[in-house]
Amino acid sequence: MDPVLAIVLICVALLLGILGTFFVMQFVTNGKVKSAEKSSKQIVRDAEIKAERITKNAEIDAKQTAFEMKQNAQNEIRQMKQEIQLAQNKLDAREEAIDARDNALVQKENALDRKSETLSQKIEANDRKSEELDKKIDAIISELEKVSGMSVKEAHDEIMARVESKMSTEIAAYIKNAEDEAKDTAEAKARDLLALACDKYAQDVTTERSVAVIALPTDELKGRIIGREGRNIRVLESTLGVDLVIDDTPEVITISCFNPIRREIARRTMEALVKDGRIQPGRIEEIAAKFKGEVENDCQKAGVDAANKLGLPRINRELLAVLGKLKYRTSYGQNVLQHSIEVGYLTGIMAAELGLDQNLARRAGLLHDIGKAIDFEQEGSHASLGAELARKYGEPDVVVNSIEGHHGDVPLKSVISHLVVAADTLSAARPGARSETLETYTKRITQLEEIAKGYDGVQQAYAMQAGREIRVMVIPERVSDAEAVRMAQQLREQIETTMTYPGQIKVSVIREYRANELAK
Repeated sequence: MDPVLAIVLICVALLLGILGTFFVMQFVTNGKVKSAEKSSKQIVRDAEIKAERITKNAEIDAKQTAFEMKQNAQNEIRQMKQEIQLAQNKLDAREEAIDARDNALVQKENALDRKSETLSQKIEANDRKSEELDKKIDAIISELEKVSGMSVKEAHDEIMARVESKMSTEIAAYIKNAEDEAKDTAEAKARDLLALACDKYAQDVTTERSVAVIALPTDELKGRIIGREGRNIRVLESTLGVDLVIDDTPEVITISCFNPIRREIARRTMEALVKDGRIQPGRIEEIAAKFKGEVENDCQKAGVDAANKLGLPRINRELLAVLGKLKYRTSYGQNVLQHSIEVGYLTGIMAAELGLDQNLARRAGLLHDIGKAIDFEQEGSHASLGAELARKYGEPDVVVNSIEGHHGDVPLKSVISHLVVAADTLSAARPGARSETLETYTKRITQLEEIAKGYDGVQQAYAMQAGREIRVMVIPERVSDAEAVRMAQQLREQIETTMTYPGQIKVSVIREYRANELAK
């Protein structure tokens, strides 16, 4: 076969195959398209049906929700209307009451105006009468001055001198009789009460200090306490709030501080550091924090124990913690917490004898000096600070008055308050309770005798019983019995106003007349 013809035939066959394939594919594609169109139409119809159902259901739900919301809104509106009506009724009633009160006030105001006018008229009438009387009195005085030949002042001075001269003896005698009558009825009972209270209670005393001394095993520790360039001692003083005195005294350092709580924390801290040997800023702060917590716990326990000793329930724990601080406070060498417990016992014993509330009396006695736990931190007397503290923690009025008035700062309003004063005096003034320096003691004795010797007619004066009694011997020819009574009163008042002393001082003025003859 001719090669050209063969090539032509092959090309024709390929062309026919391509055309056949194209037509076949076109036919298949058209079938698929028609099938897809049919399926899509069916899907669209199904979707439309579902959408229609969903729309209807949504409309039904929306109508139901709207109905329920409408019902709820109507109920709320109805309730609000009722509340508004009630409020309106209350306002109307209050407005009526205010109107009635206003009318009453207007009537009272009118009545007061009428009374004011009446009083004004009476005052004017009195003023006129007073002027008339003044004129008459002036005329009478002028007439009397002419008749007597003395001025008003001269007459007044003359009358007063005569009255004073005539009445001084009678007044002194009357005062003496009144005091004797009071002593007859009260002295025996008071003596029995005080003796009974003292017999039932006795207490040890401690020594008052404002410094604490720490013993060192060697003097080498002083350098370690001071530290490089004074670093350790600065941290110690700033952390503990005390002054450390490191001098030439061998194997001893001194802690100085007027705050007894800080002083106790510092003492424990220094003893622990000396024993441990590791003295550095971090260790100092750690040990100080530890013993601060321990001292606070000790104060709490001391306050609770004091209340338990006296059988006192229901005292605020914070107030007991403040009370416990008195464990580290002393006054004239007497431990203040022990003194407070002692006063509580004494007050309770005396209250029992008088048929008063023993628990309330013990409570007032125990808390009477609680202000001394904070008076080194705040301004004011310990009596006023203690009263504020007691009011803060809801203590009874009797207790507050006993605290505030036990040194005479305010008037005493109850018998228990007076018992607290008596018990405080007993506890402080009994022998051995308090200590004082020899210089102070000698000065007080000398001052007491000099005051007594300064009175006219005094022969000799002796301070006795460690300055708790002054006996004054007078010259009988120059001082009468009535004048002796008056001298004792004046001497008592001068001692109270010019001297400071613990407890009480008994004043005795002795007038003795002796007639001596010698038989031969």
